[in-house]
Amino acid sequence: MSEEVEDTRTSEDQQEMEDKVISPEKAEEAKLKARYPNLGAKPGGSDLLRKRLQKGQKYFDSGDYNMAKAKIKNKQLPSAPTEKTEITGGHIPTPQDLPQRKTSIVASKLADAAEVWKSAELVRDYTPGDPTLSLQLEDGTEVEYKIDPKTNNLPPLRNPNILVGENDLTTLSYLHEPAVLHNLKVRFIDSKLIYTYCGIVLVAINPYESLPIYEADIINAYSGQNMGDMDPHIFAVAEEAYKQMASDGRSQSIIVSGESGAGKTVSAKYAMRYFATVSCSSGEASVEDRVLASSPIMEALGNAKTTRNDNSSRFGKYIEIGFDKKHCIIGANMRTYLLEKSRVVFQAHGERNYHIFYQLCASSHLPEFKALKLGCTDDFHCTNQGQSPVIDGVDDAKEMCNTRRAFSQLGICESDQMEIYQIMAAILHLSNVEIKDQRADRSNILPDNVHLVVFCELTGVPCEEMAHWLCHRKLKTTTETYVKPIPKINAINGRDALAKHIYAKLFSWIVGNINYALKSAAKQHSFIGVLDIYGFETFDVNSFEQFCINYANEKLQQQFNLHVFKLEQEEYLKEEISWTLIDFSDNQPCINLIEAKLGILDLLDEECKMPKGCDDTWAQKMYNTLLKQNVHFDKPRLSNRAFIIHHFADKVEYQCEGFLEKNKDTVNEEQINVLKNSKFDLLLKLFEDDEKATSSTNKPTGNIGRAGPSRRDNKKTVGLQFRQSLQMLMETLNATTPHYVRCLKPNDHKAPFTLDPVRAVQQLRACGVLETIRISAAGFPSRWTYQEFFSRYRVLMKQKDVLRDRKQTCKNLLEKLVKEQDKYQFGKNKIFFRAGQVAYLEKLRSDKLRMACVSMQKTIRCWLGRKKYLRMRESAITIQRHVRGHQARCYVKGLRRTGAAVVIQKNVRMWVNRRRYQQQRSAAITIQCFLRAYMARKQYYKLMFEQKAVVIQKWVKGWLSRLRYKRTMAAIVLLQSCVRRMQAKKALKKLKVEARSVEHFKKLNFGMENKIMQLQHKINDQQKENKELRERLSAVEKTQTMERERQSRETESLRRSEQEARAKAQTLPSLLEQLSFLQHELENTRREKDDLEEQTKFYKEQTQQMVEELNMKNSLLSSEKEEMNTLIIEQAQKLTEIKTNVENTKQVEKDLTDERSRYQGLLSEHLHLEERHRDLKEKMDLSISSSKSGHKRTDSNYSSNSSEFSQSLGSTEGEDSSIPTEDEAQPTVDLPVLLKLQRRVNELEQEKQSLWQKLDTREEAQQEKAKEVEEQKTVGRAELDLETLKRQEFESENRKLKQDLNELRKSLTNESSELAPPAPGTLPYDVLLEQLTSSNDELEMRKEEVLLLRSHMVRQEALKHKDSPLGESVKLDLREMPSFQDGDRPLDIYTLNEDGELWLAYEGLKETNRFLEGQMQEQERVHSERCGKLLQEVDKLKVEKEQQQKLLAQSLLLPEDARIEASLQHEILRLTNDNLELRDQQEKQDKTIRKLKKQLKFFMKKVGEFEASTQQMNSASTMNAPIRAINITRKEKEYKGMLEYKEGDENRLLKNLVVDLKPRGVAVSFLPGLPAYIVFMCVRYADHVNNDRRVSNLLNSTISSIKGVIKRRGSDFEVVSFWLANTCRLMHCLKQYSGDEVFITQNTAKQNEHCLSNFELSEYQQVFSDLAIQIYCQLIKCMENIMQPLIVASMLEHETIQGVLGSKPTGLRKRSTSLPEEEAVTVEVLLQRLGLLHTTMSQHGMDAELIKQVVRQQFYIICAVTLNHLLLRKDMCSWSKGLQIRYNVWQLEEWLTERELADCGAKETLEPLVQAAQLLQIKKKTEADAQAICNMCTALTTAQIIKVLTLYTPVIEFEERVSTTFIAMIKNILKDRGESSTLMMDGKKMFSVTLPFTPSSVALETVQIPLSLNLSFLTRI
Repeated sequence: MSEEVEDTRTSEDQQEMEDKVISPEKAEEAKLKARYPNLGAKPGGSDLLRKRLQKGQKYFDSGDYNMAKAKIKNKQLPSAPTEKTEITGGHIPTPQDLPQRKTSIVASKLADAAEVWKSAELVRDYTPGDPTLSLQLEDGTEVEYKIDPKTNNLPPLRNPNILVGENDLTTLSYLHEPAVLHNLKVRFIDSKLIYTYCGIVLVAINPYESLPIYEADIINAYSGQNMGDMDPHIFAVAEEAYKQMASDGRSQSIIVSGESGAGKTVSAKYAMRYFATVSCSSGEASVEDRVLASSPIMEALGNAKTTRNDNSSRFGKYIEIGFDKKHCIIGANMRTYLLEKSRVVFQAHGERNYHIFYQLCASSHLPEFKALKLGCTDDFHCTNQGQSPVIDGVDDAKEMCNTRRAFSQLGICESDQMEIYQIMAAILHLSNVEIKDQRADRSNILPDNVHLVVFCELTGVPCEEMAHWLCHRKLKTTTETYVKPIPKINAINGRDALAKHIYAKLFSWIVGNINYALKSAAKQHSFIGVLDIYGFETFDVNSFEQFCINYANEKLQQQFNLHVFKLEQEEYLKEEISWTLIDFSDNQPCINLIEAKLGILDLLDEECKMPKGCDDTWAQKMYNTLLKQNVHFDKPRLSNRAFIIHHFADKVEYQCEGFLEKNKDTVNEEQINVLKNSKFDLLLKLFEDDEKATSSTNKPTGNIGRAGPSRRDNKKTVGLQFRQSLQMLMETLNATTPHYVRCLKPNDHKAPFTLDPVRAVQQLRACGVLETIRISAAGFPSRWTYQEFFSRYRVLMKQKDVLRDRKQTCKNLLEKLVKEQDKYQFGKNKIFFRAGQVAYLEKLRSDKLRMACVSMQKTIRCWLGRKKYLRMRESAITIQRHVRGHQARCYVKGLRRTGAAVVIQKNVRMWVNRRRYQQQRSAAITIQCFLRAYMARKQYYKLMFEQKAVVIQKWVKGWLSRLRYKRTMAAIVLLQSCVRRMQAKKALKKLKVEARSVEHFKKLNFGMENKIMQLQHKINDQQKENKELRERLSAVEKTQTMERERQSRETESLRRSEQEARAKAQTLPSLLEQLSFLQHELENTRREKDDLEEQTKFYKEQTQQMVEELNMKNSLLSSEKEEMNTLIIEQAQKLTEIKTNVENTKQVEKDLTDERSRYQGLLSEHLHLEERHRDLKEKMDLSISSSKSGHKRTDSNYSSNSSEFSQSLGSTEGEDSSIPTEDEAQPTVDLPVLLKLQRRVNELEQEKQSLWQKLDTREEAQQEKAKEVEEQKTVGRAELDLETLKRQEFESENRKLKQDLNELRKSLTNESSELAPPAPGTLPYDVLLEQLTSSNDELEMRKEEVLLLRSHMVRQEALKHKDSPLGESVKLDLREMPSFQDGDRPLDIYTLNEDGELWLAYEGLKETNRFLEGQMQEQERVHSERCGKLLQEVDKLKVEKEQQQKLLAQSLLLPEDARIEASLQHEILRLTNDNLELRDQQEKQDKTIRKLKKQLKFFMKKVGEFEASTQQMNSASTMNAPIRAINITRKEKEYKGMLEYKEGDENRLLKNLVVDLKPRGVAVSFLPGLPAYIVFMCVRYADHVNNDRRVSNLLNSTISSIKGVIKRRGSDFEVVSFWLANTCRLMHCLKQYSGDEVFITQNTAKQNEHCLSNFELSEYQQVFSDLAIQIYCQLIKCMENIMQPLIVASMLEHETIQGVLGSKPTGLRKRSTSLPEEEAVTVEVLLQRLGLLHTTMSQHGMDAELIKQVVRQQFYIICAVTLNHLLLRKDMCSWSKGLQIRYNVWQLEEWLTERELADCGAKETLEPLVQAAQLLQIKKKTEADAQAICNMCTALTTAQIIKVLTLYTPVIEFEERVSTTFIAMIKNILKDRGESSTLMMDGKKMFSVTLPFTPSSVALETVQIPLSLNLSFLTRI
């Protein structure tokens, strides 16, 4: 940075957006040309542009250009005030570029000391040769600008207004320093945008204000996006690095640099946070959290407050974040560079030490820090020097908590943390050790120095030794060793060096532990490195630290220049264009000056090795060696102890004082030895590396006498270490793909959104941004793809110029418009332009559009003139048309008749010929058929004969072969047995001979004597040991007696404590009393039941009265009708009152939806945790099974899943049993939290009571509806009574017929009668015989009819009383009745019971026995449950007793106050737990009471119905009126809608029906919801057989199977949609057939017969509802994954109306902006995908209401994603894009209308997007416009409105930007709007889902099971 720029000050220029600027001239023109040797060589502008620069034409106005402008940078030479011109880069206009006519105006700038560049306009025409330019400044003053006669360079031209404020600086037409500064100023100040691209560099300006642009929604929006698609952001750079790593497999680096206070640390932190968010951990728990947890620790230990920054990083760090092959974070590693150790002992005024010291002092009041003996920060010398101990807005105590939490998160235990804090406190006390002068060369420390004593206590070293070596040092010679005292100044320096050394060692040890915690055992595939390193620094006094920092920046700048140059060259080579090599400034000479042989670092290390080396001698060596050899080295004029280096950014003067001392970094070795003898473990660990290094250096020099100097010589200096680490860093960066982030500090006052031009230009030069601009400007800075160029400049072409080949079309146009061929180049995919050419083309385009407007006006006027003429002409033509039409119709009529006759003739002739042909063809076919049949039969017989012969041969040959094989095997076995027998005999003989030999016995008895002697010795030794053990036993018995006495005393004390505890426990109600109370209530309910039974008798007496009342009611119906009319009138009057209550109802509904969404959120979290628990359990089981050898894991998924699910049902027993486990797992509970929870429980209890009241009111309303249903049931009962009357009539007639028959028989057989019987064959005999046969037939027929009626009556009675207590024992199966099974019925039963009454009585008795047996089993189960509960209570009391004993034992050891507090806390905890348990019990009792009340009401109703029906039957039986005969026919076999299955077939059923089922085939071919119907029919069968275990197993297995399918195939939309539909259908079936009056209103009579009779499954209804909600959430995720890639491309990026407004240049970041037409994603593609999803859900039979909710949710996602991308993309905020968005929204609304989904609420979700589009199109100038915007944008937040207005960017010249005053006006109007301040819409928001009951019209008995489902083991009943 030049000296002139340093003297400038900050000023703001709001009008710089529309002006050109001029800067001061530099001091030395030769130096500038040496830096930019190629500037000025390239001509700028063109002849055509020169013609356009005319006076009076606007160059920057909307719709045309405003006055042409230029920018001049002037600087004043130190010697004279004369002005000179110098151009820093980009396009340099020549005199030929300016117009030569008298009417032209051009802008320029004059010298200014405050603004660097200043705007001006050319007011007088310029002709070549003029020495000056006449310019006018913004304030109206006119000046004369002198032109350098040698160069004739003119000021830089400004870009068109349409290009100002672009995301990428490389898209500017004119690339130079003033354009860059102006663009950054517009974006930062006007648009409030802190990020800007400059080629491959992201420029980040510190806003000094918190911005809402780093939330999780922003991260999700940038995830997966291309870098040029979104606005510049640090997340975009991180995403680009992550994407390149994933695609190329190459490691990446993000280099963040800048001055202190520019925001480097924050940028690096956000980059790491982005990686941790978008990546997923690979097997290790919370590895991302651990990576992020390292930041607070490093900030606490390595950051400090400086004059420039409150949180300045005083060290450099490079963090490598490791990824595996799946691109998931597996670990991290950190490298640190050049920690500023001097800050530990010294801080300048207004600065602080490292944060950790102030955090420790702020937390010194905590009990764990009492031993450190800390105080406030003013008490310690190393924290009070800066006199600024507090940072605004920072609480050091809270930051200490964050630091400790981060330590714990990284696995550093509390003990290790306390050791770290102990060393920190020791350093604080060491800085306060006071050293006093004893003599001139001697110093001492007082023995009573408190801080020294504390330091030695904390470090565990002797106080005397440390005090001695702080004031003495040891000198070693060849033969002797001396101890020499040192003066006070040296002792203080030694003390400070020791403190710095300890802190540096501790810092390195912590970094090592962090790396160990972040290290992963998995193999690292690639990494992304984040380099947070200090930027270029220059201060008033620059020392060794600034020298190293600037040396590192030189290396990084060289790497950056090479990379930028490489990318620029690669782009040109890739596009294959002809170009000249770009010359860029190389800083290698400056680097060689520092690090080469005999360079500055080499000379410094050499001087450090000299015995008497000092800073002055080192300076003289540099002057003598480097002053004349290197131009980058210089000597100050007035100093001999300083030197100057000309860095790439500026020249810096360094003071030599302290260089040698800092480079040596020496510490007194004796002080280190004292610390090495410490008793403190951590302190010993810190110096282990020194011992290892010492031992390694001593080994090779062990035989040499002078070990000391060798060790000193081998020690590395700080400069050498830094050079090596920097070299290693550069190697790492060169091996990766770098990404650059340059942070800028806008001002030195930390003012928000304020830009100091002088500071900005200084940093832009220092960080290399201007070098990037210069390299780009030297070549072809503007680049357009052929498609972009064609779309933008299509208006400049004629129709005949447009060819199919877009590339050739663009070439022809450019050759026609731009005559100079060197101004552009054609590449393979892009067109490259020189600076200024895009501005010229924009001028031509604007002129063309203006001419088009004139042509449109002319055409419209012509149309208005011709309109009258055309109307008259149209009338004449109409008359002519009618006349000619009449003539033509007559002519056509004749032609039609002629054609009809021809057609008739043709058809008749065709029919005759076709008939003849068909007869012949049929005859031929018949002959062929008979012939072919004969031949086929003949061939068949032949083949059959041959096949049978082959079969006979096969069996004969097989029999012969087997016979031969058996004989051979028998012979072989016989031979083997003989041989083995011979061998066995030989072996037996041999063994007998050996047994008789004497030697054999000798071998057996050998060594027995020795063994006997040894045993004798062992016996003696054991006897001695027994004596010793007896003595010990006696001693142990004595000690045991003493111990027993002591224990007896303790037991007595414990008994007293137990008695006290029991006394306290007696104050609470015991559980046994509660149990007795519950039993008492149960007895009361039984008594009430008996009372009800008594009341039934009373009801029987009142039935007759009720019949009379009903008759009276029939007479009163007419009067009630009139009363109803009056009620209708009254209700009409009450409608007004109801309208007033609508708002309250809406509020209640809103609260209900909020509660439902909250419940569904908790449910989703619960299900997520449940799935995670299941996954972990499966992994654990898998690991256990793999570790066990010999065990094989069976397929038990279904059983395990069902068991897990049964545990998650939330039964009361599980809740009760889970309470003590939680107490044991968490013994320490926070008391305030418990009290808050208790208050929350009370609130929830009140809410629960209110909800119960609402539920009761709704139940009453439902009961009123049920009364109407009962009236419908009375019709069925009347039919039943009619059938009973018919049966009675038939029975009476049957008895009459029997009597007549008997009388007839008697009359025929009575011989004693007066009249003899008629003889056979006579007429009377024949008549009587016919009557007898007819009466027999009639009797048989009536008997069958009576049996059918009786069976029908029994069935009706069973259905009538199925829900009553009497109906529990009525379980009749008519198929088992003897009347339907005559073949299996015994004869005696048939003879004894003709009508089946005996069999019915027998079956009733059996059912009664079964019912009694079931009651006995139920009593046994209840008894066992009571016993289990009592045992649990006893165990719980035992646990409480043990806890109280432990508490008493602990409280005895505590002081009195603590004992009282502990006892109170324990008592409160115990009471709270008891209270919660009692509340749970109360809730259970309330549930049971409500359930019993419901059952009681239901039973009372049923009993009343039963009594009424019996009364009617009795009254009907007494009636003797004749009833007409009814013929009843026998019914066919009917299905009951049940599927029978065997117990244990559940897994088989669900495997075929759920797991292996393919939804696509089922949805298309079969009944929708078929699996749900099949499962429910199986449930009905389990309910029918009264087996609760089978019901629970089937339902639990179904739920687990569905969950498993969703888990495995949750990404398949068809699978998720199919099972959501079936789950809802199964839930609806459970409700529809539950028998509940609320759900059976729409059932048919047959469906009511199929209701469940034994079990009440309301809990499973809730479980299936929760499962459906879970599947619904998964369905929304699937749809979001499918639709997410299409939303932005179709709603924002695609232009339906092509070529109307064109496009703007995209810059370097967005390489490919246009897709081929066949790959374009349009709104039609989006709608097709939506239609496909909707069709799929409809085919699966999903409820219509549920489909509407899915569509509403999906439209909300479309709106949120589109609006979020609109808010993050500046290029999309334009008028044309608003038009496109509104058109796309209209298409979405049309799609809803076509699908009949307009009322689902999806349109309302699109309202924010519609308002945003309207906001882009509405007028934005006046106050009325602002008010209209505020009234219109009700669905947008204030932040979103301001963001859209700020981002609004003109695409064409006719548009204007939104002024800052208008935005301020909007803010002022909206300041009182109470709403959220969030910028982004919540893309993850999910509306609460409701599952309305939808009954099915499908009859279960009609459901057929397809064979393809493989369910043949199921049987329909």
